Amino acid sequence: MSRYDVTSSEGEYQPGGEEGVLRNRLGLTLKQDIDDAETELLDALYLVVLEQSWATLSMSDIQRWHRQWLGNLYDWAGETRTVNMSKGDFHFAAAGQLPALIKQFDKQYLSRFEQLPDLADDEVVNLLAESHVEFILIHPFREGNGRISRLLLNVMALKAGFQPLDYQLWEENKAYYFKAIQAGVGGDYQHVARLVRDVLEQQAGED
Repeated sequence: MSRYDVTSSEGEYQPGGEEGVLRNRLGLTLKQDIDDAETELLDALYLVVLEQSWATLSMSDIQRWHRQWLGNLYDWAGETRTVNMSKGDFHFAAAGQLPALIKQFDKQYLSRFEQLPDLADDEVVNLLAESHVEFILIHPFREGNGRISRLLLNVMALKAGFQPLDYQLWEENKAYYFKAIQAGVGGDYQHVARLVRDVLEQQAGED
């Protein structure tokens, strides 16, 4: 099985490819080759995005990041998904709800991007945590939501005057992280806020 189950095939997987390899423009069939390509392209995207000074931010910007990142691999890069997705028994937002949810995300979170330099540290942590949880729950893209959401957090952190986040702590506590995301379904963001705060404090201590 792939990491994420979907409710429609839509030619999702590469003919003759290893299990879980999505149909791609390069005809890659090995998962390692796809992973390597995505990682290399993501590194290039980070250099472009983090070097810019962002005055404002919108979902259109994030879709453009996604297109810049994966456009050489997938036809649907930068487009909102048209399939429902789940991870195990956990279901992300239904595809039909995405237009309304994305509009709400823009209004509730990204519209506050300009305020980040003026917020107290606790307010920054809470905004980053809530934004991250809601983006993951919306899961706007067919692939790469977690990685794009981390890039978004880095841009937000820089705007607030912090360094980009080192996500090693999150990687070391994946089970806690996923449960923290699930808690966000009920509006409980404190666990992801703890993860954000721990990383920021850890990095501050290293300066």
